[in-house]
Amino acid sequence: MNFSDLGLSDAILRAVSERGYTDPTPIQKQAIPAVLSGIDLLAGAQTGTGKTAGFVLPILHRLSDKTIKGPSEGRPPIRALILVPTRELAAQVEESVREYGKYLKLASMTMIGGVNINPQITRLRSRVDILVATPGRLLDHVGQKTIDLSRIEILVLDEADRMLDMGFIRDIRKILTLLPKTRQNLLFSATFSDEIRSLAAGLLKNPETIEVARRNTTAETITHKVHPVDRDRKRQLLAHLVKEHNWHQVLVFTRTKHGANHLAEYLAKNGIPSLAIHGNKSQSARTRALSEFKEGSLQVLVATDIAARGIDISELPHVVNFELPNVPEDYVHRIGRTGRAGQSGEAVSLVCVDELKLLSNIEKLLKLKIPQEVIRGFEPDRNAKPEPIRMGGRR
Repeated sequence: MNFSDLGLSDAILRAVSERGYTDPTPIQKQAIPAVLSGIDLLAGAQTGTGKTAGFVLPILHRLSDKTIKGPSEGRPPIRALILVPTRELAAQVEESVREYGKYLKLASMTMIGGVNINPQITRLRSRVDILVATPGRLLDHVGQKTIDLSRIEILVLDEADRMLDMGFIRDIRKILTLLPKTRQNLLFSATFSDEIRSLAAGLLKNPETIEVARRNTTAETITHKVHPVDRDRKRQLLAHLVKEHNWHQVLVFTRTKHGANHLAEYLAKNGIPSLAIHGNKSQSARTRALSEFKEGSLQVLVATDIAARGIDISELPHVVNFELPNVPEDYVHRIGRTGRAGQSGEAVSLVCVDELKLLSNIEKLLKLKIPQEVIRGFEPDRNAKPEPIRMGGRR
């Protein structure tokens, strides 16, 4: 099956072809026909499965289809609302809308916090067909009466599990009360927790359910490896690995914002171009770091879990867990950024004595014993006693 078999318009197929895609991924094969038919959808898909195109392409088709009557008088209303958890993901999704819709007469915008609200207010005075927004900033606009959501035809909740993790459930419920009762609802989530099923039950009407990746699985093209090391020698070991193997485009995860800053500064002082991204960084700093990382001038990007949502680089070779995540499912989210679309990738974890229980939980989840390799010169102290892991903000 290729994209031309899915019933999409020639203008959309042309844009897809120009991006070098011919065959839809499993989520796209199932989601695109479902969305085109107008039904509600509950889709289980992890980052890297092509889920964004799975809803963007059919939304573009539906909104540009002349046989489906849109509103006839007044300023064209916002017709599709895509809610996402982070600024980075909003930028990425809206870029997909623009790329795939380049031959259509549809307009889109992002609405995110961390930037001046006034240019967004100005932008809303002209035509916006598709709005990609984070919940908090959308409600800021609602409070200022600068936006009208009463004619939304299609609602997407993307990465719904992460939105619930970040405490957006009340914001989402407020937004739902502002939308018309009759609309199409699409919910995408990496996992189907009880909270997600409860949200879906209240939101979706007779939905089709599709799930393409088994829950909490990792791509088979990813090689997993653990390097045991003392907690106070992790930074030196990471610098050694990057230099020794001449790694480029290395995405490194820390547990806290503070830790991300310190690590990026240490690597930069040791001749490895590095920057940190997290929730305390300005939007412009985050955008700059991401763009330098994508183009390859930045060797290492140090990120916290939430800040890394929305990082979409097609051939990311290395993900390093400088610190293991407290929640084993987050390991799957983290390393899901490598080994995409059949490319090989490597997930390396630097593990000290404090983290052995976390490692065991991850191995249980993956049903996999991760190979361990001690690096010469960085042998851990066998008599070291574990210390409690200091928790910090994940953003």
